[in-house]
Amino acid sequence: MAPNLNPLRRDKFDPSMASDEFREQWINPGDVFSILLILGGDVVQLALAQLAGSGFAPVAFSFGWVAYSISALVASLGSNKLMPRNPDCKCKVINGKTGYIRENSSWVLGRVLRDFRYWMHPETQALLQRNVDGLWAKMKKKNPNAKKPGKAGLIVTLYEPSLDVPLGKPKRDWLYWSGIMVIIIQLGVAVIPLGLFGDWGILLVTVVGTILAIATGLLPQWEEEKWACRTETHTPYVLTEGNGSQHAIVVLGNGRGFNLEDLATGQTNATGDRNNTSWVVLSILSAFWILLLITATAIQENTWYLLAIGGLGIVQNVTAAGWIRRPEALGFPLEFVGVCGETSVMGTLIELEKQYPSLGRSMRDEFFPGKLKPEELVVWDELERKALEKLSNK
Repeated sequence: MAPNLNPLRRDKFDPSMASDEFREQWINPGDVFSILLILGGDVVQLALAQLAGSGFAPVAFSFGWVAYSISALVASLGSNKLMPRNPDCKCKVINGKTGYIRENSSWVLGRVLRDFRYWMHPETQALLQRNVDGLWAKMKKKNPNAKKPGKAGLIVTLYEPSLDVPLGKPKRDWLYWSGIMVIIIQLGVAVIPLGLFGDWGILLVTVVGTILAIATGLLPQWEEEKWACRTETHTPYVLTEGNGSQHAIVVLGNGRGFNLEDLATGQTNATGDRNNTSWVVLSILSAFWILLLITATAIQENTWYLLAIGGLGIVQNVTAAGWIRRPEALGFPLEFVGVCGETSVMGTLIELEKQYPSLGRSMRDEFFPGKLKPEELVVWDELERKALEKLSNK
């Protein structure tokens, strides 16, 4: 009898096979958790950058930890860096005395400026609104149909380092405590299959993953990189996104603050030499993460509990990675001093120079890199003459 070469053999034709496989996968998802463990390492790094550096960092066990552990190990063997290499808000630090400008590489300073609209003082918000309304009124005189502008001039808000709150000791805000709550809830979910079915495998994976996550956040190198700078400076500094930006933050020198020039480049220059054991610890942690990944593939029952635990963790990680925070929560406590702003950028700089000699001039080259008008030169020459007279009389 000739063989049946028909690829569509009727004894293999089963339309219900796919639906049965899908049903089984959704009842007990197989290998999904182990796959998700190797995705999303960047989110874990940002969450650690937010919360690590002062001891216990409540970054929950979640998807992405295996991928992050390998990338952190590679970074420790190469650049020896744990913090993100680039801040997510590009900005500049200007020395308020010399006018020297540094490009910022500090992730902390980038976040301070990125979140400024959230934590700005009410007086800053009120002045901005007045300036926008004032500029809009001038525009409507020329064109009654003019649209309301989104910004007006330059607003300079002045702060000084806190005299009461220590530097580099982040305030524990709701984001910190919510991380602890998520970890507790995860452990509670992991206990459910143990109580219902005697399945202790999910609890084991959750406990070990949580311990490894906490151990990673306890590395001293986080603190060394996060606040890699000198302190107790008397120099004022300006933090700004540069020419065209609406806001600039001035941190006055009172002998208690960070040296922001150091901080702007300190994260890049930090070598972690004071903590040479970091790569050894990360090697051990990476090995345990891989072992945990292999172990997790053995779990075939009650896997929805494991996915729920990982889902809670990734929500916490994503929230921690991107949430807006006040400077004190980043270890950079500041106290409001005042605000200065006119509807024109030059007007703001002149007013600032009158109140704080050298500050306005230090910012002028950044916001006005070209030639000044003759009448502007007269004003600046007069301000410089008065500043020199004041110094000579001291």
